[in-house]
Amino acid sequence: MRIFYRIFESAQTHRKIPVIVHHSHFSSASPCSGFTVKSVMEHKLYRPPPEVRGMTSLDKDAFTQTITVPALRVPTGVINKIMKSLKKATIQRPGVPRVVQDKEGNCDFRLILLDPNRMSSSSSFSDAEAEALRSFSVSDELHDFELKLTYDNLKTEEVLEAVLPEGQDVTSGFSRVGHIAHMNLRDHQLLYKNLIGQVIMDKTPGITCVVNKTNIIDSTYRNFKMEVLAGEENMVAKVKENGVAYEFDFSRVYWNPRLSTEHERVVQLVKRGDTMFDVFAGVGPFTIPAARRGANIFANDLNPESYRWLQHNCKLNKVESRVQTFNLDGREFIRGPLKQELPALLKGGAGVHVVMNLPALALEFLDAFRGLLKNEPPCDLNLPTVYCYGFSKDDNPDADMVKRASSSLGFPLESKSTVHFVRNVAPNKDMMCIRFTLPKEILFCKNDEPQGQSEEPAPKRQKCEEMNNPE
Repeated sequence: MRIFYRIFESAQTHRKIPVIVHHSHFSSASPCSGFTVKSVMEHKLYRPPPEVRGMTSLDKDAFTQTITVPALRVPTGVINKIMKSLKKATIQRPGVPRVVQDKEGNCDFRLILLDPNRMSSSSSFSDAEAEALRSFSVSDELHDFELKLTYDNLKTEEVLEAVLPEGQDVTSGFSRVGHIAHMNLRDHQLLYKNLIGQVIMDKTPGITCVVNKTNIIDSTYRNFKMEVLAGEENMVAKVKENGVAYEFDFSRVYWNPRLSTEHERVVQLVKRGDTMFDVFAGVGPFTIPAARRGANIFANDLNPESYRWLQHNCKLNKVESRVQTFNLDGREFIRGPLKQELPALLKGGAGVHVVMNLPALALEFLDAFRGLLKNEPPCDLNLPTVYCYGFSKDDNPDADMVKRASSSLGFPLESKSTVHFVRNVAPNKDMMCIRFTLPKEILFCKNDEPQGQSEEPAPKRQKCEEMNNPE
């Protein structure tokens, strides 16, 4: 699947083939949202007036055009039955009625508007459609109908293709976060950014605000600067993910709707009575569903806004009694609350989980576990399971994640971990999750130095001082 995504992304970015035109439709983002691709451009029902090309301020009236479409004259008494038989033959256009008044004003007849891409003559009807017409004594003669198309009848891609400079890529996409459409416009689209925002808002039900990201994610607080392209400036979004409600200020916290499947995957591994330490909790997409399953949660985030909305969402979902929240640096959280709670948890029978979802930096925090319980008596029962996320541009991202995690942890994880592909975030850049049981050699190590190179054979790997010379 990872290879497929890479090939697909690369093909959409680089391939240019004469005559065949590739289109990525603007779409609201579900957990797997992306682009809907048409291999070949269908015959165009709408041909925009040339004067709309290069428009930067939206003039809806300029898109109005009258076209000729085929129509079928049908007695009013059988219109509903005929419509059922001609579902695939009728015109499909936003805001355009498929049944209109007869041109001659005869109340006994109606006109069914047909798809001109499919219907050019009476012979265009399929055998089943033709039989339906005969059974109701309806003539298969086609009539011309003058149909007025306005901006409201156009699809998003039709408007943008008509406006943006000819020959330039008009494809783009957006993530939907509640009422907000979040875009990442390319440089050649910036001149038309406000028009694009208005079109997205007009054509997407429920979207009342369109924003464009203006810089990369701040790795400290995991948010980014954005500008409003169209609509209201209300950044407080209300979303539902896997049946859980969340509220947050999208401009000040991190939220990615494409991670809902990953959130659910990890949460399903947490059982009632288990304990989870969510080191980079954000607004709670791991914490809250795990708490709803009956787990006890210690949730932390450095961003004060994320911390505030995390507490809010715990109350919103009535799990505040199961969640303790912290506003600390991840390393401080590991060496503070996690360290304090862990000894007692290791003596119990319930599972212990440590989630580290900060893919840009999380691997660098693994060294915080070295010698974490060096003053406690060593044990090898009920050791915590770690889920650590990272980005990889390597040709072998699984091996890359294991190598980097081993280096940071100071312990070889080659045969002691599993790596899960989460999603492709850019061409040749994957988000991955490495899962492993925290080694006792690291947790109880009295020496904070790394345990040797991960590529060394197992018999040569050095062990902690207290393992070699127990007191």
